[in-house]
Amino acid sequence: MRFIEDIQSVFERDPAARNTFEIITCYSGVQAMLFYRLTHRLWLLKLKWLARFISMLSRWITGIEIHPGAIIGRRFFIDHGMGVVIGETAEIGDDVTLYHGVTLGGTTWNKGKRHPTLGNNVVIGAGAKILGPITLGDHVKVGSNSVVVKSIEAGKTVAGVPGRVLKDKTIKSDRFDSYAVGGSEDDPTIKAINSILSHLHDVDSQLHKVSKELHIKDQKDSSVNDLEIESK
Repeated sequence: MRFIEDIQSVFERDPAARNTFEIITCYSGVQAMLFYRLTHRLWLLKLKWLARFISMLSRWITGIEIHPGAIIGRRFFIDHGMGVVIGETAEIGDDVTLYHGVTLGGTTWNKGKRHPTLGNNVVIGAGAKILGPITLGDHVKVGSNSVVVKSIEAGKTVAGVPGRVLKDKTIKSDRFDSYAVGGSEDDPTIKAINSILSHLHDVDSQLHKVSKELHIKDQKDSSVNDLEIESK
């Protein structure tokens, strides 16, 4: 039963989970998935108004909005949950994790496919927005508060506004990165800032040498035309 797998996934990904009863009664993400499993069945049976009505009740209770038309795979986990929105044509693979405030939204008012498709083992950090009919491949990680509007190849880590790939190699890690953030050494913005700071440090060193030489030359009452500054 998929609901049992949903509960088991909480034990695997949340160290705060203590027992099944606590998960069912206190985890809004699990409760939202219980409602979703019901409303999705009703949606497929063409009982669309009833499915939407129950989905609305679920949003009031859990703070999570999942359209009954969305397609969600196995062992799906929403941690914390509040503010998560999953649109009608969103498709989510197996073993996917979303944190609070995540939006899988559309960018057009036209009917048809307008929401994202997520592969297997995708992790979306808190507050991230995945917008439009784009595809995130298997094992993609999206950093907190990122905005992703373009498809991402499998195994990449994405962060920023707009989202940009931080790593060019497939992610191989046994550690569960709860907020899906890349290392700062991979961020091109941080690289650029570090380069500027390094250049400023070099300029400061050169100015210090000039100041020191000027002081010495001034004491000797000599011309400063003979000064030499080290070149990098």
